[in-house]
Amino acid sequence: MNSDQPLLVATGVRKVYRTGSVAVVALDDLNLAVRHGELVGVMGPSGSGKTTLLNCLSGLDGIDGGRVEVDGHDLFAMSDAARTEHRARTMGFVFQAFNLIPVFSAVENVELPLLLVGTRPREARRRALDMLDRVGLGHRVEHRPSEMSGGEQQRVTIARALAGRPAVVWADEPTGNLDSAMADQVMDLLCELNQDEGQTIVLVTHDSAIGARVPRLIRMRDGRLVEDVHQAVTTPVAIRDLPLG
Repeated sequence: MNSDQPLLVATGVRKVYRTGSVAVVALDDLNLAVRHGELVGVMGPSGSGKTTLLNCLSGLDGIDGGRVEVDGHDLFAMSDAARTEHRARTMGFVFQAFNLIPVFSAVENVELPLLLVGTRPREARRRALDMLDRVGLGHRVEHRPSEMSGGEQQRVTIARALAGRPAVVWADEPTGNLDSAMADQVMDLLCELNQDEGQTIVLVTHDSAIGARVPRLIRMRDGRLVEDVHQAVTTPVAIRDLPLG
């Protein structure tokens, strides 16, 4: 796709949650465009629609109106199966809960999604090892999650999200389970991957310190975008220069 065109375009997106006769509008006629290589933060009070936004724009949840295009593909014009396959091949996910398989080593956790989309085992292992080295865990590839700190586990999830070379990474409170020092290290890594490699990242956070570090910050309230600002940020320290948390 032409890199001059937005990677993601959401137009008039509406999402309604219904429980019996009660309807709650979670996204209300929402419009958003994200260009290739952007790092976008999404903030807002609890219940403002931040996680719903991420889930709908990535196709994890359905929508009740509007249109979402990612890399030129209309997500909700696809069948469920086609949308699932498209998501597996073009998107990476980092969540607050690390969602690592406890009996797998770090390298096995990273290579599993590649194997599931048909990558040859040798290539999957190579990519997994390369990404673990990239996030500063080249010496921990055979360790299981229980043998790693929270910061190290989150780096494994970031390596897993990036190993498939996704068009976009969706990060939902990626520092929410970490102390402030580990949170800073994980954010350093995400900023570095965005600046050095042009990785597109959309990040949901409630932490104003994290929000202050993204070049573009969107604020939500009651299912609507109420602010969209570009802000100056500092260049992160290279992840290999940081102590491991």
